[in-house]
Amino acid sequence: MKSRFNNTKKTAPANSSEEHVTGVVESVIYRSEETGYTVCSVKVAGQQDNVTVVGNCAAIWVGETLKANGQWTRHKQHGFQFQADSINCVAPVTEGGIEKYLGSGMIRGVGKVMAKRLVKAFGEETLKIIDKESQRLEEVDGIGPTRRKMIKESWNEQKAVRDIMIFLKSNGVGTAQSTRIFKHYGNDAIALITTDPYRLCRDIWGIGFKTADSVAMSIGIPPDSEMRARAGIIHVLQTLTDEGHCFCPSEELITYSQTLLEIPENVLRSALEHEIGRQTLVREMDRIFLVTLYNAEVCVASKIKKLQRTPLGFPPIVTDKAVAWAEKNMKVRFAPMQEEALKMALSEKISIITGGPGVGKTTIIRALVDVFATRNLKVALAAPTGRAAKRMEEATRHNASTLHRMLKYIPSTGYFEHGTAHPLEEDVFILDEMSMVDIQLMAAFLNAIPDHSSLILVGDVDQLPSVGPGNVLRDLIDSNVISFRKLETIFRQQAGGWIVQNAHRINHGEFLELPEGEEESDFFFIETPDPEHAIKTMIELVTSRIPRRFEFDPMNDIQVLTPMRRNQLGSENLNAVLQEALNPSGVQIQRFGRNYRMGDRVMQIRNNYDKDVFNGDIGRLAHVNVEDQQVTVNFDGRHILYDFSELDELVHAYACSIHKAQGSEYRAVVILITTQHYKLLQRNLLYTALTRGRKLVCIVGSKKAIYIAIKNNEIRLRRTGLRERLCS
Repeated sequence: MKSRFNNTKKTAPANSSEEHVTGVVESVIYRSEETGYTVCSVKVAGQQDNVTVVGNCAAIWVGETLKANGQWTRHKQHGFQFQADSINCVAPVTEGGIEKYLGSGMIRGVGKVMAKRLVKAFGEETLKIIDKESQRLEEVDGIGPTRRKMIKESWNEQKAVRDIMIFLKSNGVGTAQSTRIFKHYGNDAIALITTDPYRLCRDIWGIGFKTADSVAMSIGIPPDSEMRARAGIIHVLQTLTDEGHCFCPSEELITYSQTLLEIPENVLRSALEHEIGRQTLVREMDRIFLVTLYNAEVCVASKIKKLQRTPLGFPPIVTDKAVAWAEKNMKVRFAPMQEEALKMALSEKISIITGGPGVGKTTIIRALVDVFATRNLKVALAAPTGRAAKRMEEATRHNASTLHRMLKYIPSTGYFEHGTAHPLEEDVFILDEMSMVDIQLMAAFLNAIPDHSSLILVGDVDQLPSVGPGNVLRDLIDSNVISFRKLETIFRQQAGGWIVQNAHRINHGEFLELPEGEEESDFFFIETPDPEHAIKTMIELVTSRIPRRFEFDPMNDIQVLTPMRRNQLGSENLNAVLQEALNPSGVQIQRFGRNYRMGDRVMQIRNNYDKDVFNGDIGRLAHVNVEDQQVTVNFDGRHILYDFSELDELVHAYACSIHKAQGSEYRAVVILITTQHYKLLQRNLLYTALTRGRKLVCIVGSKKAIYIAIKNNEIRLRRTGLRERLCS
């Protein structure tokens, strides 16, 4: 395995003679919430024109008094600017400054109109009243107990977050992270971070090891300390987990950690033993696991074996009669392999059905649901994503759920409601899109199902593996301890069936077969000479050509897919381009380098159990409330509130990576594949992209890139122990 762990040491800037600027912040022209980089306009006493100040600061609001040290520079486009080495801001004292300050959106529940009322009522004492005598706020028209409480809580939060930001300044901790730190640790935040700064990357989503390491260095933690060594080892294992691995050989772990930290080997080995002693890590032979992944693998293997040993909780089904009844009921004739798969699923305690698109997996699920229903058995259908569960429900006319919602996460405890102590009650569980299920989710699911139940796993083993750690479906099949059938006969041939045919051609290592001339088709390829032309073609397809010819809605029916997140043809840039093409105006808020605009299509990028939204869920931004600093996102009819500080959990979803699209289907997909994506071009990636399209697939790019992807069938092996545990 190639090391991706680089040294994190920084060099300090050279000292130089400094000048000073003091004035009132008139406007914030640009600000990065992640880094604190700010461009602002400052009114300096005695000067006719405002001064542009550029630099990094922990927090800044319009109306504050700014004090900056630095040098005057001349920008070739913007003229004279003050380049600040340090910026400090203090609350305003004049009525005008206070009104601007409160009207800038810093306090939830206070907009420009309310700021004017507050200053009119309390004058220069306004901030003191909010801080010390907040009960008096109810004297102002429009403020009742609820709004007063919101204003007071927001004021206290802003003060605490500012203290945290000032404490962590210059270490890459932005507003959103500082807000999360305060919400997680409360008023003890600074004391806890001082004791162990590395807890930041363990506890706070969005803060990585490098940031925590930078904070540690700034507060004086020695570079060769065992605390840093322990945190670095955990970080290396977590990074490998993000790549899908469940363990790392111990010697490789030491080597990677040395490359990252430049710490003596003896310190690292001592740190490793310490973490094993604390049971945060587990050593098994020469393998080192994070304890959560070790426990998950052991749980999955032992639960599978226990399920197989335990008799079914309902009488056996006569499979010949059941298959004949299903054919008559559904008015279909099953192919021999489908019939085998059905009989297997009806008779075995655990079974796996796999195969590509159009081979009848959904038909079998529907038949199974109907047969079990006639026996009055309780059947639970589940999938890893909301969209996959919805497709399952539509195909079977039976309720289906995501795994997370089925298991019912309890935010206050951090555990699922259903587990060993409180199992689910169904007789049969059918789990679709199994290729997406990682080892930890599989362990939680298996812990929650009763030992007497029947388990049927359905998925496409040739798709990309799960985003999370493990390779569960492939390991289960390769272990040969579970009955499985792979369906290969293609049935779906609608409208020429070019999508399905080409998906199977890719899977067999064959080049695409393209329709000739004006032949009616559901599959197209458009060759483009360069990335600029590819983007131009993609915009034309999404905004006009596909909607005009196929009557698809660009905002709801068409999804752009790309192999990567960054670079010119990555999802980040494509989203910016598509937002301007599809949703160019409207109420918006800028955060984290993005403009979140009313009507935008957005995607959740982390599991948020408190909000009951999960990684990959797609919604529409329905409302932006600047005064309350909140946006509302509509996820399939569920309206979820996000504070502005939580917007880093949402990215635009006009375009997304192929990995993120796994488990979803769209009426039409436009796939960008060029040699710019060379490092990621693989057969299973292209196959997964192609099978996301239900009615139409259009590939934009180069034949060379497609050829490279099809020929590259090297499966990146994941280090997992599940197959061995199942076989032992």
